[in-house]
Amino acid sequence: MSMTKWDTNDIPDQKGRVVIVTGSSSGIGKEAARVLAGKNASVVLAVRNVNKGQNVANEIRRESPDSHVSVRELDLADLKSVKAFADSFIRDYDRLDILINNAGVMMCPYAKTRDGFEMQFGTNHLGHFALVGQLLPLLKKTSRSRLVALSSLAHKGGKLDFTDLNWINRSYNTNQAYFDSKLANLYFAYLLAEKVGAEGSNPKVTIAHPGWTATELQRHSGMMGFLNKLLAQGVDMGALPTLRAATDEGATPGMFYGPARFFEMHGHPVKVKSTARSHDMDTARELWKQSEEMTGVSY
Repeated sequence: MSMTKWDTNDIPDQKGRVVIVTGSSSGIGKEAARVLAGKNASVVLAVRNVNKGQNVANEIRRESPDSHVSVRELDLADLKSVKAFADSFIRDYDRLDILINNAGVMMCPYAKTRDGFEMQFGTNHLGHFALVGQLLPLLKKTSRSRLVALSSLAHKGGKLDFTDLNWINRSYNTNQAYFDSKLANLYFAYLLAEKVGAEGSNPKVTIAHPGWTATELQRHSGMMGFLNKLLAQGVDMGALPTLRAATDEGATPGMFYGPARFFEMHGHPVKVKSTARSHDMDTARELWKQSEEMTGVSY
């Protein structure tokens, strides 16, 4: 891996580009939105809590008075909300340059989405699957567009059970459910990159993981909250892999960025590798098929 010190100074001017960041009311998503707005992109904060999103937008405007930032409601745990967001965005915008699939939940108690899916799989994978499917025509028509999928080091522990993706018949293991959802993010990104590449069209699909970064995502894990004090890096560093995946002009389809140091937990973003399992395209195709059936969104 290259040990280059890529940072926000390496991001080219984004003037004229339209960016959506899901889950941008806190943590890595908020930081990515802040940086991109400061680089002159028109940034849409796609958030579940609109009031919290408006506070972030106001904060960004105070820091960058000339920035263009707006807030739209998006609840990835509700397919009707996903459709409403996509429909309204397509109505109001004629381009989408960068879509960053940042939002997610982590190691929460067992719960179901509004549509009856296990919460982590339903939000982290299915919600974004449905969102991308509905925004893909706009991404395809926008020159040099990009889709960034967020995964995690936790994907290494993932192993999907296609007989029970929503944990109906198994004793619920919140850690395993999170691991599986992050592996699903990789299956989706790699297969979409393959499909788009075969068509010779946009968007360029890239992937990122933040290493160990202290965010609200870890609020359900007391142990991780404790270890954050010892091991975590700040969101300024944790957002860099996402930002590089979104803006590095040298990125190629399917490229995966993560931190360079300490077992990919800390440091500046470099190209990293995911597990061999995550590159099993037969499994990725089965996940894609079941995802289309569950969401009703066909690509």
